[in-house]
Amino acid sequence: MSSSTTEKPKSGFAASLDRYFQIAKRGSTIGTEFRGGLVIFMTMVYIIILNPIILAFSPDVNGNVIGGGAPNQVAIASATALAAGVLTIAFGLVARLPFALAAGLGINSFLAVTIVKDVTWQEAMGLVVIDGIIILILALTGLRRLIFNAVPPALKTAITVGIGLFIAFIGLVDGGLVRINDAGPVPVNLGVGTDHGIGLPTTIFIIGVLTIAVLMALRVRAAILIGLISTTVIAIIAEAIFKVGGKFVKGEFVTPFGWDTTVPGLPTSVFALPDFTTIGQVDLFGSFGRIGALAAIMLIFTLVFSNFFDAMGTMTGLSKQAGLADKDGNFPRLQSALVVEGAGAVVGGFTSTSSNTVYIESASGIAGGARTGLATVFTGVLFLVAMFFTPLTSVVPIEVGASALVIVGALMMAQVVDIDWKDWSTSFPAFLTIIIMPFTYSIANGIGIGFITWVIVRAFSGKAKEIHPLLWIVAAGFVLYFVAAPIQAAFGG
Repeated sequence: MSSSTTEKPKSGFAASLDRYFQIAKRGSTIGTEFRGGLVIFMTMVYIIILNPIILAFSPDVNGNVIGGGAPNQVAIASATALAAGVLTIAFGLVARLPFALAAGLGINSFLAVTIVKDVTWQEAMGLVVIDGIIILILALTGLRRLIFNAVPPALKTAITVGIGLFIAFIGLVDGGLVRINDAGPVPVNLGVGTDHGIGLPTTIFIIGVLTIAVLMALRVRAAILIGLISTTVIAIIAEAIFKVGGKFVKGEFVTPFGWDTTVPGLPTSVFALPDFTTIGQVDLFGSFGRIGALAAIMLIFTLVFSNFFDAMGTMTGLSKQAGLADKDGNFPRLQSALVVEGAGAVVGGFTSTSSNTVYIESASGIAGGARTGLATVFTGVLFLVAMFFTPLTSVVPIEVGASALVIVGALMMAQVVDIDWKDWSTSFPAFLTIIIMPFTYSIANGIGIGFITWVIVRAFSGKAKEIHPLLWIVAAGFVLYFVAAPIQAAFGG
């Protein structure tokens, strides 16, 4: 919808909202923003369930789990919702963009799988806080924006397309349609088993994808939201009839055909007081004494690079999808966005939820029409409300949310036509940027390979003068990023 066809509220609170968030100017309405914010929340709410699963059951070097006591998923869920709510509201009010923040899945997995093997959870969260302080300093000094602006438009577009493929791949995996294949030479396979076909949760996922796709083809404005709600209802009814259950029972794998993280059904209770006992469980410098300064610095370096470029890539992709980016990929209130996002790691470390960052799932709300920070203010409020209604967060299974991600990925792929595929020095780095993201399950990896390849190919093809000086520095930094683990191992880290 263009701004010329959007009627501005004439007076009152609605007019104030319109002026502050530039709702009509961006071709949206207050109703559309609230609808988009709800869609974003529905596609992100799984993090309240999933983050505790990732963090709570990973013992640290002392055999303790997060918080130093018994696994406490309720506390982690409460803190996850609190951090996401506060940061998303702040981002909506300050940056005024439709991007929501929550605990980053890449970072929390890195913490749970890698870092806590050598340090305590409190020390791991201390590293996250230091990581956030560094990123915040880079944002406040303007260096982060300089690096952002130095990225060529072709790479920014490639990042957007790559994220689209990554989102779609996440959706296909979460929906159960694509699975890791341990039994043969092919790394992934279709469905949950060649001998048994596709289970009920994946069938529900497919129904969700097709429902949203048909509604979008019919140009239904709330297609994604309607699809998510209707598919959730179908999932609850189907589970009540067939009683499939979850893949895991008390942490033990029982069936490949069960629901992944949430078994759909009417909640047994609605209200629960939040538990904030993990907040403040931070030891800023303990890791330096435990594993040595060099090893700690290398871990911080890895965290900074992952946070920095994951967020940059995600915001680039979202802004282009929303039609808010200019021809160079820059978008309104970029500096404010970088500062608030940088604070996400500090808040995430302090709340023991891992670094919080901009979520690619925000694209679902953008696809539904969200164009301003009002949408994410609403999303943030819903996260805060979710602290008190954690039983209700278990209603929407991840397979349902995954259906929206496939649709969003398809929408973001459309920008691939903006890349000059006839210029090999442009198209090859862009190609690698696009395919590395889904293939390695990492936005940062795709950006890093793209930067390095861009510099090398263009430098040796007589275009070295066209390369921004900062790109040389960033490319060199990514080389260090990729060899960080071998360097750390070589020095006994």
